[in-house]
Amino acid sequence: MRRLREIAGRTPARRERYVDLLRAVAIVLVVYGHWLIAVLEPDDTGRLRGHNALEEIGWGRPGTWFFQVLPLFFLVGGYANAASLTGHRGRGGDAGSWLADRSGRLVRPTTVLLVLLVLAALTARLLGADPQQVREVVWYATVPLWFLSAYLCVVLLAPVTYALHQRYGLAVPVVLLGLLTLGDLARLLGEPRLGYGNFLFGWLAMHQVGYAWRTGALPMRPRVGWPLLVVGLTALLLLTTVGPYPSSMINQPGQRIQNMSPPSLALLALATAQLGLIMLLRAPAERWLHRRRPWMLVVAVNSVVLTVFLWHLTGVILLAGALDALGVLPSPPVGSAAWWLWRIPWLLMLTVVLAGLVAVFGRIELRGSRRPATRPRALPATLCRTLTRPRPRLLLVGLGFAATVAGLFANSVAPKSGEYLLGLPVGALLAYLGGAGLLRLLRSVPTGEE
Repeated sequence: MRRLREIAGRTPARRERYVDLLRAVAIVLVVYGHWLIAVLEPDDTGRLRGHNALEEIGWGRPGTWFFQVLPLFFLVGGYANAASLTGHRGRGGDAGSWLADRSGRLVRPTTVLLVLLVLAALTARLLGADPQQVREVVWYATVPLWFLSAYLCVVLLAPVTYALHQRYGLAVPVVLLGLLTLGDLARLLGEPRLGYGNFLFGWLAMHQVGYAWRTGALPMRPRVGWPLLVVGLTALLLLTTVGPYPSSMINQPGQRIQNMSPPSLALLALATAQLGLIMLLRAPAERWLHRRRPWMLVVAVNSVVLTVFLWHLTGVILLAGALDALGVLPSPPVGSAAWWLWRIPWLLMLTVVLAGLVAVFGRIELRGSRRPATRPRALPATLCRTLTRPRPRLLLVGLGFAATVAGLFANSVAPKSGEYLLGLPVGALLAYLGGAGLLRLLRSVPTGEE
């Protein structure tokens, strides 16, 4: 607690604390939203199976408008990346060294999760567990990693997209919105491959808006917020009622078009309304955040925000598995009064489980932004000098990012069931570990900026 007070007390007066609050609120909504709709119950064979409660509670799908806050992560990510990149360049740094440093806090905690899941899967297989069930468990635990693969892509492109923002300003997200609209049109016309670009266009658009917030190109005032809120909500209602978009802001099976993956025009309408609401609440929130206790709480959540995100579905597996093993896991019909009442102790117990996981693994995230303590002394001096040069370093950093993204994405699109010795595709694991190792090596090599 004393350490937390010290960190909170060192906050510069010019810091936009509201950005940190938005990140903290977003992670809380994501976690509790996932937990609320998670259903794990025994099937006819007695094995636990999981599914999304919204598959059965159709009337609850508009509730995802409240819990779908992934655009906020890219908004605050754009703000934070603009601030970090500007500061880094002000100290004489280049894009390659910034990307290498930025990867630390993202990649290190993810690597720990994947390695532990692989060890658990291998142990389960050696103990005779059904390989199909092992894969399903690992797949479920790694569901959050699709978001990380998208965010790593956005971070990798940040030096370029920030330069575009500095030159063209808000014209960049407008162009991205137009490209996303064309991608949606292609998907609606039965050409989904032509809409794959929306995986980047949608998230990049919100990231660019974060740049605009940071640089002052977008006035964050109520007089701008009200029109954005009204226009966003109106567009969202029209697109999901008169238009062809589903009301659920998360993917649901059997839909003509999905809203989240890839992002759709309807999701960007929701993001616009959220942006308007953010502007309306900014001033009172900033005043509140200058009080000691609220700010300490926000700092505490932000210090482990990635750990919370990475482990919150693993917590579901651990709790459901433990309750099932003890024979006390309820399975009332989804949507019934008993099921809704069961959500209360379910959420409370999951909070306790996740708190334990964060207590164990949160320190890894805190260390992730630091350079490795041991430097590669064994590397030839010529190679070390090469790795400090801007162009080779940028090329290798790009290769490291690409490999980690490819590994995470390959696991996300791999079948939910199958016989994987390690619980996930070996090629995906090797690609990720290779990229993560390369990025760690580059972070450990001293540069002239240190």
